[in-house]
Amino acid sequence: MNKRFNFTQTSLQGLFIAERKAFGDSRGSFTRLFCAKEFNEIGLDRSIVQINHSITRIKGTVRGLHFQNPPHAEAKIISCLKGEVFDVAVDLRRGSNTFLSWHAEKISAENQKSIIIPEGFAHGFQALADDCELFYLHTRFYAPEVEEGFNVQDKRIGINWPLPIIGLSDRDKSYAPLKDNYCGILL
Repeated sequence: MNKRFNFTQTSLQGLFIAERKAFGDSRGSFTRLFCAKEFNEIGLDRSIVQINHSITRIKGTVRGLHFQNPPHAEAKIISCLKGEVFDVAVDLRRGSNTFLSWHAEKISAENQKSIIIPEGFAHGFQALADDCELFYLHTRFYAPEVEEGFNVQDKRIGINWPLPIIGLSDRDKSYAPLKDNYCGILL
């Protein structure tokens, strides 16, 4: 089989970076964003049930950090179609060796990277350019009744955002840091 992705496991179990292989000629290029067979090989064996697209207009804007609780905990595959973002995943899995650890990856149209975030993680990003476009594949439907989030500047997590944080939504501004007794998501 002609592989279209190179997968790299990060230091957080189940969190992968996919590098897409673009094929081009004088007409342009072709890139596959998803292949169930290849993603299944790294353990993503759930069906994609929802696809979302976001546009973030202003460099420095932060969206997140969001997650859905069981039974609607979701895995996500995030790709950048335009611009560049600092994409962050935080491990919230109860009992995980990397509980409350985070990983960030710069993803862009140019570097052809996607981040594969497993169930039990929070997600957020910062736009590193104006007019960034992200494409999200989700394994669960959006369920606002079980969605939560926490403050992007939570000192307990300690994310080193590359730019001053701007453009938080009212909802994201309202999120408090995780409580000291927060014990995570039980999957």
